[in-house]
Amino acid sequence: MKPGMLAVSLLAALLTVGGCSKSSEPQQAQAQPSSPAAQGASTPSPAGVQASGAPMQTLPDFATIAEANRGAVVNITSTVTRPRQMRLPFGGGQGNGDEQDDNPMNEFLRRFGMEGQMPPVPQQGMGSGFIVDANGVILTNAHVVEGADEVRVRLADRREFKGKIAGLDHTTDIAVVRIDAKGLPTVKLGDPSKIRVGEWVVAIGSPFGFDNTVTAGIISGTSRSLPEGSYVPFIQTDAAVNPGNSGGPLFNMRGEVIGINSAIYSRTGGYMGLAFAIPIDVAKSVEEQLLKTGKVERGRLGVGIQEVSAALARSFGLERPQGALVSTLESGGPAEKAGIKPGDVILSFNGKPIEVANELPPLVAQTKPGTKAEVEVWRGGRKQTLGVAVAEMKGEQAARAGGDKPGAQEGGKLGLAVRPLTPEEKKQLGGRAQGLVVEGASGPAAKAGIRRGDLVTAVNGQPVKSVDELRALIEKSKDSVALLIRRGDATVFVPIEVG
Repeated sequence: MKPGMLAVSLLAALLTVGGCSKSSEPQQAQAQPSSPAAQGASTPSPAGVQASGAPMQTLPDFATIAEANRGAVVNITSTVTRPRQMRLPFGGGQGNGDEQDDNPMNEFLRRFGMEGQMPPVPQQGMGSGFIVDANGVILTNAHVVEGADEVRVRLADRREFKGKIAGLDHTTDIAVVRIDAKGLPTVKLGDPSKIRVGEWVVAIGSPFGFDNTVTAGIISGTSRSLPEGSYVPFIQTDAAVNPGNSGGPLFNMRGEVIGINSAIYSRTGGYMGLAFAIPIDVAKSVEEQLLKTGKVERGRLGVGIQEVSAALARSFGLERPQGALVSTLESGGPAEKAGIKPGDVILSFNGKPIEVANELPPLVAQTKPGTKAEVEVWRGGRKQTLGVAVAEMKGEQAARAGGDKPGAQEGGKLGLAVRPLTPEEKKQLGGRAQGLVVEGASGPAAKAGIRRGDLVTAVNGQPVKSVDELRALIEKSKDSVALLIRRGDATVFVPIEVG
């Protein structure tokens, strides 16, 4: 990262330890009076009102919240085993030139198939999670467990379990992990729609591997939009979160979870006073769909939008900047069919006002495809309401990793999580491209070197365009399959042992 640049950092931690510093306040020149009267303090009335008549402010009880919920917060360790390339030991290597072929020992290694073979290197990452079902259902971030060959869950009582990824969704960065346990403590869930800027909140997690670390702060913003997170109205807070807090809960003062700590905004990669949490209602919706169908359905309008500036508001005759300005329309999309036009300003969606443009995508995404929504637009100096049949978002479906649930967007035995190409991606690849984009790789696929972003174009020489085709070809294979992988400008067959 270049110095001075801001970046959004995910909070899953590698196993490293950071330091801390302390400061002291300068001593007072004169001793302070010890009695309340001498200090000018007033005695609160029995009704909890100061002598001046202003309400008495009391500090929140963080300790009770921490004690009540520590048992439901877990530590998650994910292990990814990645292959590594061996440099030839006798003058050869990965560089250009004839030096790689000069030494006869290197030729010996090549002939006997020993070139480049080294044991895979296990890499560990650490994050947090919390139990939402006493039968072992845990919520965490997708980036904490994505591509993991092994997931270990440690409870507050130090019991450890092997976790199974029941489903994950990259768009919201939500993952569901199951463990084989019963009667576990659970958290209570709150209502993020009722939170207010300035409210106290408590974060519990495992920053740098320190289990059940409690930090406190306030809500400093709501409905924030982050890069690559336009479908999540993030809760912004100044509670200290650091690498390892990812997936941990954010509590209100009633001891209810209102969000999942997911990201920080930082110049250094460490905490700088800005943290972001996924609202718990968004996470629960994703969890329910993943456990029920193995994928997440999202609504789509088919519009491109931009912010309404003060200058644009004046030009469109609005009293003030508000809403989402429609800049482009998808040809034949739901919005175009409903009569929405470029230049319309969307003021509300299904009765919910749109103050800034980034509030619209989460509302649309959370709408069930096939339902009819009312969209209020500003056009020609007046308001009008249009009915839009919300379509399903394509190419953004959740990809499950390493499961065997019917309907999951994955390659089963190989440990591949894939999705179809989006229209935009097809255009970028020349318009005629086909294949499946790798969203995650674990198990045999990860060991073979396949990684997120690769394009699977064929299996055993047969082209694939859908997840069903991929699954069918893999099921026909006996011991191994050869995937034709496109990565950048290179295309290569990768053999994978069928698990």
